[in-house]
Amino acid sequence: MGTILKGMRHVQWHELRHAQGSASQVPGMLSRIAWGDTESAEDALSDLGRWIAALAVFDATVAAVPFLWELAAMDTVKDRVGVLGLLGTILAHGHAHHPEWTRDAHLAVLAGRTTAERLAADGDPAVSAAAGELLVACGEHVCPACPPR
Repeated sequence: MGTILKGMRHVQWHELRHAQGSASQVPGMLSRIAWGDTESAEDALSDLGRWIAALAVFDATVAAVPFLWELAAMDTVKDRVGVLGLLGTILAHGHAHHPEWTRDAHLAVLAGRTTAERLAADGDPAVSAAAGELLVACGEHVCPACPPR
Protein backbone atom coordinates (compact mmCIF):
# COMPACT_ATOMS: atom_id res chain seq x y z
CA MET A 1 0.00 0.00 0.00
CA GLY A 2 2.93 2.36 0.13
CA THR A 3 3.24 5.07 2.71
CA ILE A 4 -0.23 6.52 2.43
CA LEU A 5 -3.13 4.51 3.77
CA LYS A 6 -0.77 2.01 5.38
CA GLY A 7 -2.69 2.29 8.66
CA MET A 8 -5.83 0.88 7.03
CA ARG A 9 -4.73 -2.64 7.79
CA HIS A 10 -5.04 -1.92 11.51
CA VAL A 11 -8.76 -1.13 11.26
CA GLN A 12 -11.24 -3.96 11.74
CA TRP A 13 -13.35 -2.83 8.78
CA HIS A 14 -15.49 -5.98 8.76
CA GLU A 15 -16.75 -5.03 12.24
CA LEU A 16 -17.84 -1.55 11.12
CA ARG A 17 -21.00 -0.48 9.30
CA HIS A 18 -21.92 1.97 6.58
CA ALA A 19 -25.24 2.72 4.86
CA GLN A 20 -25.16 -0.52 2.84
CA GLY A 21 -23.94 -2.86 5.58
CA SER A 22 -20.46 -4.15 6.33
CA ALA A 23 -17.63 -1.70 5.77
CA SER A 24 -15.24 -4.40 4.57
CA GLN A 25 -15.15 -2.76 1.09
CA VAL A 26 -14.11 0.68 2.39
CA PRO A 27 -10.33 0.02 2.17
CA GLY A 28 -10.71 -0.90 -1.49
CA MET A 29 -12.60 2.32 -2.16
CA LEU A 30 -9.96 4.39 -0.38
CA SER A 31 -7.23 2.62 -2.36
CA ARG A 32 -9.03 3.33 -5.66
CA ILE A 33 -9.27 7.00 -4.69
CA ALA A 34 -5.55 7.01 -3.92
CA TRP A 35 -4.20 5.12 -6.92
CA GLY A 36 -6.97 4.64 -9.45
CA ASP A 37 -7.25 6.40 -12.77
CA THR A 38 -9.53 9.42 -12.85
CA GLU A 39 -12.72 7.52 -13.66
CA SER A 40 -12.07 4.76 -11.12
CA ALA A 41 -11.16 7.27 -8.41
CA GLU A 42 -14.27 9.37 -9.06
CA ASP A 43 -16.51 6.28 -8.99
CA ALA A 44 -14.94 5.13 -5.73
CA LEU A 45 -15.33 8.57 -4.18
CA SER A 46 -18.97 8.69 -5.22
CA ASP A 47 -19.68 5.23 -3.82
CA LEU A 48 -17.84 6.01 -0.61
CA GLY A 49 -19.81 9.23 -0.19
CA ARG A 50 -23.09 7.33 -0.49
CA TRP A 51 -21.92 4.72 1.97
CA ILE A 52 -20.44 6.85 4.74
CA ALA A 53 -21.88 10.35 4.50
CA ALA A 54 -24.75 11.09 2.11
CA LEU A 55 -27.64 10.31 4.40
CA ALA A 56 -25.93 9.73 7.73
CA VAL A 57 -22.56 9.05 9.30
CA PHE A 58 -21.58 5.64 10.66
CA ASP A 59 -18.81 4.05 12.68
CA ALA A 60 -17.09 3.36 9.34
CA THR A 61 -17.19 7.10 8.69
CA VAL A 62 -15.23 7.73 11.86
CA ALA A 63 -12.60 5.19 10.81
CA ALA A 64 -12.38 6.56 7.24
CA VAL A 65 -11.93 10.27 8.03
CA PRO A 66 -8.20 10.16 8.91
CA PHE A 67 -7.55 8.36 5.63
CA LEU A 68 -9.60 10.95 3.74
CA TRP A 69 -7.39 13.65 5.24
CA GLU A 70 -4.33 11.70 4.04
CA LEU A 71 -5.80 11.54 0.54
CA ALA A 72 -6.67 15.24 0.50
CA ALA A 73 -3.06 16.08 1.35
CA MET A 74 -1.52 13.94 -1.42
CA ASP A 75 -1.05 15.90 -4.64
CA THR A 76 -1.07 12.65 -6.64
CA VAL A 77 -4.72 11.96 -5.72
CA LYS A 78 -6.87 12.72 -8.76
CA ASP A 79 -9.87 14.30 -6.99
CA ARG A 80 -8.65 16.10 -3.89
CA VAL A 81 -11.49 18.59 -4.32
CA GLY A 82 -13.96 15.72 -4.10
CA VAL A 83 -12.23 14.33 -1.01
CA LEU A 84 -12.46 17.74 0.68
CA GLY A 85 -16.10 17.93 -0.34
CA LEU A 86 -16.74 14.54 1.23
CA LEU A 87 -15.15 15.73 4.46
CA GLY A 88 -17.50 18.73 4.38
CA THR A 89 -20.47 16.43 3.82
CA ILE A 90 -19.45 14.33 6.81
CA LEU A 91 -19.25 17.46 8.95
CA ALA A 92 -22.75 18.45 7.83
CA HIS A 93 -24.44 15.11 8.58
CA GLY A 94 -25.10 13.04 11.65
CA HIS A 95 -26.87 9.88 12.71
CA ALA A 96 -30.13 10.25 14.64
CA HIS A 97 -29.77 6.97 16.53
CA HIS A 98 -26.03 7.13 17.16
CA PRO A 99 -25.00 10.59 18.37
CA GLU A 100 -21.62 9.15 19.35
CA TRP A 101 -20.92 8.38 15.67
CA THR A 102 -21.92 11.93 14.79
CA ARG A 103 -19.67 13.42 17.47
CA ASP A 104 -16.71 11.19 16.61
CA ALA A 105 -17.03 11.75 12.85
CA HIS A 106 -17.29 15.51 13.29
CA LEU A 107 -14.35 15.62 15.70
CA ALA A 108 -12.28 13.58 13.22
CA VAL A 109 -13.02 16.12 10.48
CA LEU A 110 -12.26 19.03 12.81
CA ALA A 111 -8.97 17.36 13.80
CA GLY A 112 -7.75 17.84 10.22
CA ARG A 113 -8.08 21.60 10.35
CA THR A 114 -4.31 22.16 10.07
CA THR A 115 -4.27 20.09 6.89
CA ALA A 116 -7.14 22.21 5.53
CA GLU A 117 -5.21 25.37 6.41
CA ARG A 118 -2.20 24.09 4.49
CA LEU A 119 -4.39 23.09 1.53
CA ALA A 120 -6.01 26.53 1.49
CA ALA A 121 -2.63 27.74 0.22
CA ASP A 122 -2.30 24.94 -2.34
CA GLY A 123 -1.10 25.81 -5.83
CA ASP A 124 -4.22 24.26 -7.34
CA PRO A 125 -6.92 26.96 -7.13
CA ALA A 126 -9.73 24.40 -6.96
CA VAL A 127 -8.10 22.59 -4.01
CA SER A 128 -7.39 25.91 -2.34
CA ALA A 129 -11.03 27.00 -2.72
CA ALA A 130 -12.40 23.67 -1.47
CA ALA A 131 -10.10 23.77 1.54
CA GLY A 132 -11.19 27.34 2.26
CA GLU A 133 -14.84 26.30 2.17
CA LEU A 134 -14.13 23.41 4.53
CA LEU A 135 -12.28 25.74 6.90
CA VAL A 136 -15.32 28.02 7.02
CA ALA A 137 -17.55 25.03 7.74
CA CYS A 138 -15.18 23.90 10.50
CA GLY A 139 -15.17 27.37 12.05
CA GLU A 140 -18.95 27.59 11.98
CA HIS A 141 -19.63 24.02 13.09
CA VAL A 142 -22.11 23.67 15.93
CA CYS A 143 -24.32 20.65 16.46
CA PRO A 144 -26.07 18.99 19.40
CA ALA A 145 -23.79 15.94 19.29
CA CYS A 146 -20.52 17.87 19.48
CA PRO A 147 -19.03 19.38 22.62
CA PRO A 148 -18.82 23.17 22.66
CA ARG A 149 -15.45 24.48 21.49
